Amino acid sequence: MTPPAAPRPAQLGPLLARCRLARGWSQQHAAAELCAASGVPTLSRHEVSRWERQRRVPGGFWLGWLAVVLDVPLVTLAEAAAATRRAGSTGAAGPGRTARAGAPPAGRTGPGRTGGTTRGGRARVRTTR
Repeated sequence: MTPPAAPRPAQLGPLLARCRLARGWSQQHAAAELCAASGVPTLSRHEVSRWERQRRVPGGFWLGWLAVVLDVPLVTLAEAAAATRRAGSTGAAGPGRTARAGAPPAGRTGPGRTGGTTRGGRARVRTTR
């Protein structure tokens, strides 16, 4: 008999949304808390939305502040971010859509590319800060 498989780490987007909603916060309020804690005044609710929809994956800087603001262990967020990166851009192409053939892998920008969206208009997962 084989031992049960270890549970897979949660995806970051749903985890962030659950933690935020458990506090009764809007995305705007979460962004304001992150700005106040980090001293970076430019984070908007749009970026929080991108993280929750997994259009982008926050980097180490924001993961640290998310851990502080949401009172979640950093290791939990880091494992979820790694699992999300491994899974690729699950939501970026949208339901029933596939990534464009020949496009750079999600989260990567090639020479002369600034990131953002592909020529087809579909978002790619990007790591912020």
